[in-house]
Amino acid sequence: MRDDASGQRVGRIVEVEAYDGPDDRASHARFGRTRRNAVMFGPPGVAYVYLVYGMYSCLNVVTGPDGSASACLIRAVEPVAGVDAMREARVRYERSRRRRSDPKHDLAGETRLRALSPERLASGPGLVAAAFGIDRALNGLDLCDPASPLRFELSGGREGRALDHLPVVRTARLGIDYAGPPWTEVPWRFAIDGNPAVSGRSRTS
Repeated sequence: MRDDASGQRVGRIVEVEAYDGPDDRASHARFGRTRRNAVMFGPPGVAYVYLVYGMYSCLNVVTGPDGSASACLIRAVEPVAGVDAMREARVRYERSRRRRSDPKHDLAGETRLRALSPERLASGPGLVAAAFGIDRALNGLDLCDPASPLRFELSGGREGRALDHLPVVRTARLGIDYAGPPWTEVPWRFAIDGNPAVSGRSRTS
């Protein structure tokens, strides 16, 4: 759940990836504790927000005990409420990325975003951050605090479905070829099978 000047935005997490400590060659902790990844070393329940390629923010939640690096990347979120605010946030984000303005190109891009189905607004790690207005200013935020502007809340999901009965599939993590085996093959990506908001392939590894 996200509360800010744009109003309240609510989504259901439908895809995540797990990252372990220094032994995990795909993890930011593989080089030990640094200024960039310090939050990842705990305490648990806080946000670890970092930039990819200097432009895409990614939201993670720290999961291990204090002093032990591990985190879970939020890869995709299914919008539940505040869809209009998410869409406008995506439009603002796209505008902020443009180095030069091309009215024709800009209009085409915004038209595409305004026609995009709600399920695709936060279908990917960078898109989660864009749709929910997440950046490095939220790094270290307590995601379990009911007063936090970005937080996790327990829910039965849309239409009251019990989350423990949803079909969850496991696959290898995406985009980590640099880590090499066995880390490229560990089935630490979890997604709700068939959910339209899932970012990548949902087949079982």
